[in-house]
Amino acid sequence: MSKRLGILIMALACVAWISARSQDAKPQQVVTGAAAFHSFEAEHPGVFRKITPEDLPAPFATQTAQNAPKLIPRPAGAMPEALPGFKVQLYVTGLDNPREIRTAPNGDIFVAESFPVNASDDIPGRILVFRGVTPEGKPQRTSVFAKGLNRPFGIAFYPPGPDPQYVYVGDTDSVVRFAYHNGDLVATGKPETIVPVLPHGGSHWTRDVVFSADGKKMYVSVGSAANITDTDASPIETNRADVLEFNPDGSGQRVYAWGIRNCVGEAIQPETGELWCSTNERDELGDNLPPDYITHVQDGGFYGWPWYYTGGNPDPRFPGKHPELRSKAIVPDVLLQPHNASLEMTFYEGAQYPKEYHADIFAAEHGSWNRNLRTGYEVIRVPVDSSGKATGEYEDFLTGFVTPQGGVWGRPVGVTVAKDGALFVSDDGSNSIWRVSYVGAPAARH
Repeated sequence: MSKRLGILIMALACVAWISARSQDAKPQQVVTGAAAFHSFEAEHPGVFRKITPEDLPAPFATQTAQNAPKLIPRPAGAMPEALPGFKVQLYVTGLDNPREIRTAPNGDIFVAESFPVNASDDIPGRILVFRGVTPEGKPQRTSVFAKGLNRPFGIAFYPPGPDPQYVYVGDTDSVVRFAYHNGDLVATGKPETIVPVLPHGGSHWTRDVVFSADGKKMYVSVGSAANITDTDASPIETNRADVLEFNPDGSGQRVYAWGIRNCVGEAIQPETGELWCSTNERDELGDNLPPDYITHVQDGGFYGWPWYYTGGNPDPRFPGKHPELRSKAIVPDVLLQPHNASLEMTFYEGAQYPKEYHADIFAAEHGSWNRNLRTGYEVIRVPVDSSGKATGEYEDFLTGFVTPQGGVWGRPVGVTVAKDGALFVSDDGSNSIWRVSYVGAPAARH
């Protein structure tokens, strides 16, 4: 991308931001077309964007980039930025690689430290519990629930509802569960292995776990072993780039949906009961191709990887492969910035935020490495209509994790809604958890 075009895109996005922040009651303005592709400089709370399949450039329109972030310490006084009316607090810091974050039915906050760099070799991963909020915005109690896990990520309470009996944990190579009752701060016994072997090794090690609304099925996401590979000739990719379905006891394994390169975050839409996922798409096709995405996941659905992307767009690295699948490739519901690294997502079911946020999606964008213009490093909001369908656009909700000079100090990973309705965000860049509460009443934006 030329420098002139980059400047133009940022200017258009800034104009949209000013419109988005106005107190006018007119319909929300959304940045579309070429201007919807942006860099971190254009990320501001309240900016809406919409990317469509028609906006996508041709493959290799730009050279592939190696632009990984170099983490810096959080600058003195630096805080994530949110819209007026929202308050951001540093809930806890000094953690060790905090990743997925979930809220227990009793309100405790569970966090996976997937591979603590400061832990001894015999405890490669653990689950922490945080309880309550002090007047200063800090946890009232902190506890290690379990340790000795193998890159834990997914956390799910079973059965769904107010009285769970187990905590399920998605290790990188298995699913285990711990006996649990509301209020347990420490696991009362050793883990029981539910799924003894999940595909593992190579890239994409996270395994998220969610249960269907009725508790009859368990969905486990398994990312691909590589960025791109012909799965016809790659046995390591068996049952990868899939969402796998199981019974809660680990039996009945089948492929629920496939061709999803790396579904990192899963969630159940509370009104419809549909499974949704937040997905990392492939790299090395250019700055603006293909978009990461958030989508509902259909039973038996094919989402393109490795032969197609964003519907039936063929990956040029596999010319002529599987033409019979082209018309079957599903276009995702919400297209995000390419290479954003979209991770955990959740539906907002709290009562604290204004009613316009009800049932909307919040998702953590970990940040790009394969883009000349750095993007991501934020939390986004995805509006959802009354029928449970995403409207297609997304909003910058929590930004400011990158300095004006491009230094990255924070990388959002997980999002969860606390019992009081505040949003909690895990950040493995500053090794912190942030709490975003609603305290004001700015004019409605819809």
